Amino acid sequence: MGRGKVEMRRIENKISRQVTFAKRRNGLLKKAYELSLLCDAEVALIIFSGRGRLFEFSSSSCMYRTLERYRTCNSNSQEATPPLENEINYQEYLKLKTRVEFLQSSQRNILGEDLGPLSMKELDQIENQIDASLKHIRSKKNQVLLDQLFELKSKEQELQDENNDLRKKLQDTTSCCGDNAVHMSWQDGGQCSSRVLHPEHDTSMQIGPTWTS
Repeated sequence: MGRGKVEMRRIENKISRQVTFAKRRNGLLKKAYELSLLCDAEVALIIFSGRGRLFEFSSSSCMYRTLERYRTCNSNSQEATPPLENEINYQEYLKLKTRVEFLQSSQRNILGEDLGPLSMKELDQIENQIDASLKHIRSKKNQVLLDQLFELKSKEQELQDENNDLRKKLQDTTSCCGDNAVHMSWQDGGQCSSRVLHPEHDTSMQIGPTWTS
């Protein structure tokens, strides 16, 4: 029994779409390799996934050489060949573009996206990267907490020192007021004792009439 006819339309299920893309991409790359090997043809294949990830195959040692050959044949003019400076700039552009797309794809993988086409080895690498990132984040978080704790301890010590200074000043002020009160009481007491010890000097204390000759 043969396979049923596949309807040519966009696959709505995300996982199924990723699996189908991986299978058909590998098949297309294999066909391109076989074509170049069996027929001695110069083949260049460029594939971008729905998320922008780049997949490519080139039978020659340099993809750019094949692309420039295509541009030359397509324009059918010698003027279409870019100068050496433009060629170098275009090569740098392709390298940077590939690098950016790789970083974007890696970022999506770390966020848990586009994991369907990845192999077990690639999944292990992503897991190790996430573990290393978590360790770095936890270490930085602990350092920030320790710095905050040290700052709070320093402020606590400063407040405690200020409190001790205020307590000492208050004790000094209380002691000074107490000495003044004792001195004033001693002066009042001394005057009373003088009046008690010398009653003969007070005429109001004499008893009986006074006779005069």
